[in-house]
Amino acid sequence: MQWFSSGSGPPSSAAASSSQPSLLAEWNSYAATRSAEDAGDGFGIDIEAAVRSANDRVAGTFGVVSKGVKGLPGSFKSTTSSVTSGGSLMYFGLFLASGIFLVFIAFTIFLPVMVIMPQKFAICFTVGCAFIIGSFFALKGPKNQLYHMISKERLPFTVGFVGSMVATIYVSMVLHSYILSVFFSVLQVLALAYYAISYFPGGSAGMKFLSSALVSSGTVEIAGTNGETTTQGHDSLGARCAKYSEAGARFAKWRAVLKIGAAGEPSELAVKQNAEGLARYALICQENGLVPIVEPEILTDGGHDIKACAAATERVLAAVYKSLNDHKVLLEGTLLKTNMITPGSDSPKARVGAEVIAEYTVAALRRTVPPAVPGVVFLSGGQSEEEATQNLNAMNKLEVLKPWTLSFSFGRALQQSTLKKWLGKKENVAAAQAAFVVRCKANSEAALGKYAGSGAGDAAASESLYVKGYKY
Repeated sequence: MQWFSSGSGPPSSAAASSSQPSLLAEWNSYAATRSAEDAGDGFGIDIEAAVRSANDRVAGTFGVVSKGVKGLPGSFKSTTSSVTSGGSLMYFGLFLASGIFLVFIAFTIFLPVMVIMPQKFAICFTVGCAFIIGSFFALKGPKNQLYHMISKERLPFTVGFVGSMVATIYVSMVLHSYILSVFFSVLQVLALAYYAISYFPGGSAGMKFLSSALVSSGTVEIAGTNGETTTQGHDSLGARCAKYSEAGARFAKWRAVLKIGAAGEPSELAVKQNAEGLARYALICQENGLVPIVEPEILTDGGHDIKACAAATERVLAAVYKSLNDHKVLLEGTLLKTNMITPGSDSPKARVGAEVIAEYTVAALRRTVPPAVPGVVFLSGGQSEEEATQNLNAMNKLEVLKPWTLSFSFGRALQQSTLKKWLGKKENVAAAQAAFVVRCKANSEAALGKYAGSGAGDAAASESLYVKGYKY
């Protein structure tokens, strides 16, 4: 990550020599190794390496678990350090057993009749939870346990759980509200799960990361346009990126969606707004140690031909890279994720050969994307799995200068046949895994221009994945 602290200039030779291989380099190194194997040989296994890896993983897992257990309120270490007499253990056991008994009664006796008598379940369950919490006060001492519960890391979980308990008692015993008793009982069960998960190793940080990662501002319509949109969410992006980086994230992605329309879309206003948004996002990411994946996508919706798609894509990419340079974003520390250039979904010539798509796509990139960008990863854009793979393969087979790695970042085109094999059934897991390996191997070979059609046998791989106005 030294690039991000060196300004907008090129990285020094020392930094370049000491930096680790990029994700794209590692992936394509793997792909080169895999493609050298005979397709009928299966997967070779290095037993010695596998045993070493297993030992390392087991040792690492026990290390993480042991650290997490030391932080549990009832762990052996905290117990022995805080218990001053046998009386503390006796009260701990008494309170804990009483709490578990009441929770058991709530779920076995009152839960089946909750629709009729929600107050009884609510009161029994809440009192049981109170006894369980009280047991730790008896074990660790009131002062120690209170400080633990209101510590900076624990406070959000404590407030959520205790607040739901108080609310449940209030609506059940004071308001005698049927609907609110049901609502707060369910809320308290969820709060208990949330509170308990936070005690697992990494649970507290993981829950905070998950709750922040789920906050998405989405897109908003640009006033004065024909339904064109821009992506919002820059106001708090710096703080969120800092949290993600601290939690271990190293990449981020921002999707800007544009469309080709009969009224001249994408409009200059939409292009400028989205280019500026992508550049601001990329700069904020780099300031917080994240590699920004810049994703301007031209939707395939419409009846336009491939030339119209090429013209729109070139116009958008040119604007994006001008804005990235204006914001002094380090291009060597970015990735481009974009659409392949194809005819519109409603075009009379919607079907064109992979070689044609490859020529138009690579030509557009050569005209707009600087050589400083290390890699371009393509989205599938509603193409079938096999179409997306064939098109990527054709691009990498073109004998023209391509200063960037051309690879894939498929979603639907990497999952469709796998999901159809799996169907959510345990007995289909092995078949689904085999289908997923086929698609991964096919795209890995396509990223090298060496795909020979080994993944075309599954009928699901040839099914169109197009969804009009696709959102995710």
